[in-house]
Amino acid sequence: MVKSIIKLANPKGGVSKLKRPDWIRAKAPNSQGYHETASIVRSLKLNTVCEEAACPNIGECWQKKHATMMILGSVCTRNCAFCNIATGVPDKLDPHEPDRVAEAVAKLNLSHVVITSVDRDDLDDGGANHFVRCIYKIRLFSPKTTIEILTPDFLRKTGALEKVVAAKPDVFNHNIETVPSLYTKIRPGARYFHSINLLCKVKELDSTIFTKSGLMVGLGEKGEEVLQVMDDMRSANIDFLTIGQYLQPTPKHAKIAKYITPQEFDYYARMAKSKGFLMVSSSPLTRSSYHAGDDFKKLQAERKKLFAN
Repeated sequence: MVKSIIKLANPKGGVSKLKRPDWIRAKAPNSQGYHETASIVRSLKLNTVCEEAACPNIGECWQKKHATMMILGSVCTRNCAFCNIATGVPDKLDPHEPDRVAEAVAKLNLSHVVITSVDRDDLDDGGANHFVRCIYKIRLFSPKTTIEILTPDFLRKTGALEKVVAAKPDVFNHNIETVPSLYTKIRPGARYFHSINLLCKVKELDSTIFTKSGLMVGLGEKGEEVLQVMDDMRSANIDFLTIGQYLQPTPKHAKIAKYITPQEFDYYARMAKSKGFLMVSSSPLTRSSYHAGDDFKKLQAERKKLFAN
């Protein structure tokens, strides 16, 4: 079931013939900190996007006990051609998951946590209330922890976005993922302008919440398309931007069209900053939650210093 759906989503799969460049290197997951993080995650029976999406940074992040929790189960109702998360019949919603997430945040002693999820088109609210409960539970047990959520698009889920915004996460993240011309191939269940408008609506509902989005590059997009997406994001008042290299997780997923060089990533970073993004992370191994806490703390410190003067 899962395999057939993924294959249907990407009929142009196959092993990429491009040689992986030497600048794509990740730290091996074998440190003591990694194993301690894994032990906490396993004991609380939690899913992490670090594992489910085969993130190349898991060794580095888990060494620092920075794990990104993935709620609403481990099976997604979408079949995006880039994503390694299983697709099929979703798990039954676990009402105790928000309590375990909050317990993990406390045990890992996280000063900043990123909570993401699978898409749950089968639920009336797309899982919005589950996000809200996680935010409330974390605030209850770890009141000093800043909370970043990375949500689905809540497509056709009336009132879902408003519920989550009312819970006041510190950062509201929703990834655009790729340029509009590639949406039918790479992100067929989503709508580009709906995702842009979702983040625009967050700012309209609560201007104090930072908004964030991310792009993968190397899927066949043109440079001018990436710059246009940046403009669309800034028109929606999106504050933070992440740009990273797409890495093909299995032969059934979309092939890598190109490895973007570090110099090209630096160029995208300069252009993004010139367009007014408050925070930009652009590198081959950048992912949505990679160094998210450090970047957010740095921004807070800079703003505090600015307003103090």
